[in-house]
Amino acid sequence: MGAAPAHTAGERGAGSGTSPAKSPVATGYGGAVSSVDADASAAGIEVLKNGGSAADAAVATAAALGVTEPYSAGVGGGGYFVYYDAASHKVHTIDGRETAPLSADKNLFTEDGKAIPFDEAVTSGLAVGTPGTPATWEKALRAYGNKSLAQALRPATKLAKRGFTVDETFRKQTAQNEDRFRDFPATADLFLPGGKLPEVGSTLKNPDLARTYQELSHKGTKALYRGELGRDIVRTVRKPPVANGADRTVRPGDMTAKDLRAYRALSQQPTRTDYRGLDVYGMAPSSSGGTTVAEALNILERSDLGSLSKKEYLHRYLEASRIAFADRGRWVGDPAQEDVPTEGLTSQRFADSRECLIKDDKVLESPVAPGDPRDPEECEHGDDDQAAPTPYEGQSTTHLTVADKWGNVAAYTLTIEQTGGSGITVPGRGFLLNNELTDFSFVPVSPGVHDPNLPGPGKRPRSSMSPTIVLKHGKPVLALGSPGGATIITTALQTLTNHLDRGMPLLDAIAAPRASQRNAVRTEAEPKLMDSEVRRQLEALGHSFKQNPEIGAATGVQSLGDGRWRAAAEPERRGGGSAMVVRPTGD
Repeated sequence: MGAAPAHTAGERGAGSGTSPAKSPVATGYGGAVSSVDADASAAGIEVLKNGGSAADAAVATAAALGVTEPYSAGVGGGGYFVYYDAASHKVHTIDGRETAPLSADKNLFTEDGKAIPFDEAVTSGLAVGTPGTPATWEKALRAYGNKSLAQALRPATKLAKRGFTVDETFRKQTAQNEDRFRDFPATADLFLPGGKLPEVGSTLKNPDLARTYQELSHKGTKALYRGELGRDIVRTVRKPPVANGADRTVRPGDMTAKDLRAYRALSQQPTRTDYRGLDVYGMAPSSSGGTTVAEALNILERSDLGSLSKKEYLHRYLEASRIAFADRGRWVGDPAQEDVPTEGLTSQRFADSRECLIKDDKVLESPVAPGDPRDPEECEHGDDDQAAPTPYEGQSTTHLTVADKWGNVAAYTLTIEQTGGSGITVPGRGFLLNNELTDFSFVPVSPGVHDPNLPGPGKRPRSSMSPTIVLKHGKPVLALGSPGGATIITTALQTLTNHLDRGMPLLDAIAAPRASQRNAVRTEAEPKLMDSEVRRQLEALGHSFKQNPEIGAATGVQSLGDGRWRAAAEPERRGGGSAMVVRPTGD
């Protein structure tokens, strides 16, 4: 999960004159939308203006991202939806994660006892999980919406017919996938028009997706989970339509109509932790985002981060992340099939037992051993035999954040996994299928130690998606999230501490240079941190760094307490995001 095609203000709309300009921040009344894309944010704003709730606008924005950000999200993927209901002052969540086939077992990605090559798994039917995005949309609208699915999909349907203007990022990401896209005729026809990379400034239309949205509008999600659309997906997964003469051998998957019929988007309790008098809500397992962000915040609770130097703050933030990722890897999986101690992982008692490991004058050695949240000791060092590195997660995801005039808030992260997902477009349907099952561990990360993230029948692979909502006295303070694979967790954590502890305005907290420590020997850091004096100060403590050009691409909304909302998005990362409000006030 991570890099999604993004569009700067001047790049979109030049060909058609239809797209709004991009701004990373907007303030005003009536509600707010923040996403990576101007057309998508505008779709959400349109729904808000027409009386839609935050849930309605979130679905409209997500559907539009399926048009303009098709390498990151869409009908063929899944995600997590966190929602604050202003009437009840409660936070609810929907787990719309993709699932493995009911026939899957722990050996899904092995041959002769060994893991198959990762690249072979990614571009295959084997990696495609049962999509959860349409079920998430329908469930969110039924629970929290004022609009029908047809009304929520209307802006995206128009956008798919009209098309959007290709920018440098979209062309670049198409080029990165060109070889495998050419192996699938339906993908090549859609994303390589005329057999060539789409030109910057050209208009890319998707009439097949428009028809798919129309079918969902008329028939509801039963079109996918019980109808012809679902049969097309199953046929494509079981016999991927590969071009004649393709060098690639594409493994088939074992998805069936029974898997589609069995799929459910799940209502579940959010994670919650108290942080400096605020209630921080997140996504519980199968995502690891809520538990890991909560644990790291609880570890940092004892530190006065606002009074520390930048070096001291970053040191404690990185060490808290390192420890929380050690515990994530050992304990978090799909709770339907694993015993996940969510309450323990998010408890202050467990965090205090782990906080003692952090020293001001030296760095912990990774991989740090996991602790036991079920019955922690006073200072929980863990068992070194169970220490394991954090496995790789795909890098294509998108996040959107919405608020409405009633005070409802949605934080929604959705994905198809890699940039371009599996690379396989369902013929005649206009969307790519996910490769989400590669988020499972192919074999146990640490031999001889139970891995909660091995495949299983109908199991949901562990995710790092971290849609987050923060309340004070039952009312929203802010909401945020990000793409970025496992760096999603650290992006959310660093943005929260920048804003809540370091006093940065939300836009500045989002824009600040990032570092990501995930129980690895080396910490990933963006160029501005790599070139800074604080990096050298941290290295003197024992930290080791490697450069990551971009970490995350956050969006958020903030309540200003007087009826106004501030929407904020990335000023530069992924080409910059798009923040909009219904009635701008200009400040």
